[in-house]
Amino acid sequence: MPLHGNGWNPSTITRTVDGLATATETTRVDTDAGEGFLKALGNPEGPHALACELVGSLIADWFGLKTFDFSLIEVHDRDEVVVMGRSRAQPGKAFICRAEDKGYTWGGDAQTISGISNREDITRLVILDTWLRNCDRHAPDGGRINLKNVFLLQRTSPSRKLELIAMDFTHAFTCGGPLDRTLGYIEKIQDEGIYGLFPEFRPHISRDEVISCVARLAEFNRDIADRMLAYIPVQWDVEDTVRSLWKKFLVDRAHFTARLIESRLFPESAELPYPGGS
Repeated sequence: MPLHGNGWNPSTITRTVDGLATATETTRVDTDAGEGFLKALGNPEGPHALACELVGSLIADWFGLKTFDFSLIEVHDRDEVVVMGRSRAQPGKAFICRAEDKGYTWGGDAQTISGISNREDITRLVILDTWLRNCDRHAPDGGRINLKNVFLLQRTSPSRKLELIAMDFTHAFTCGGPLDRTLGYIEKIQDEGIYGLFPEFRPHISRDEVISCVARLAEFNRDIADRMLAYIPVQWDVEDTVRSLWKKFLVDRAHFTARLIESRLFPESAELPYPGGS
């Protein structure tokens, strides 16, 4: 399993472009492979936010969603990556995604959502966010709504207008908390909340796409989870016991979500047969 199928693999940071006022103090940098957005060690959310970002992005890619091109890159002291114009990023492995300037974050209007060319991905993103308990787009109770985490890429091709991009998973799995033994708690694995479902998304939820997603969730297993978690650098301080619990969470919750999701999104209908095991 490649880190990302398109082969984007920057190896050297050449300069800092700008700092962003985000929870992880994301920094725009230039590299030998073009500009990207860097999330580095020393950020206020801690190293586990980087692990959540990486694993969430890998799973989004595996799940068939469009993502930013992403990779890992080594930050050195000599790079002098300035964070928010006041301090330097700590050296070590960092998460980086390729910069996309031809796009924007959603403003919350229904008309724009109707103009998305890959509207089938709306269903898929909601199911992904539910599987990963990603509270940083639209929490189940509406207590946390983040329009900035809905990114729309403007394609130049006349055949495709706007594309929905799956991005930002720093608050998946734990809602910004540390990765710890609570990942194994049954109330988290069997959380029945629906994540990422904006009211404007509801008209575009497709039963056919739900069926496709259920089949894909059934394919997720411990070997796939192992390969994804193996990419997490040691420097990000995810202990072996936590990795084991995280693997269990990913597999068990994938299958739980597959059994739950149709009846939660379409409560008026009977539950779809689930092709996976318990």
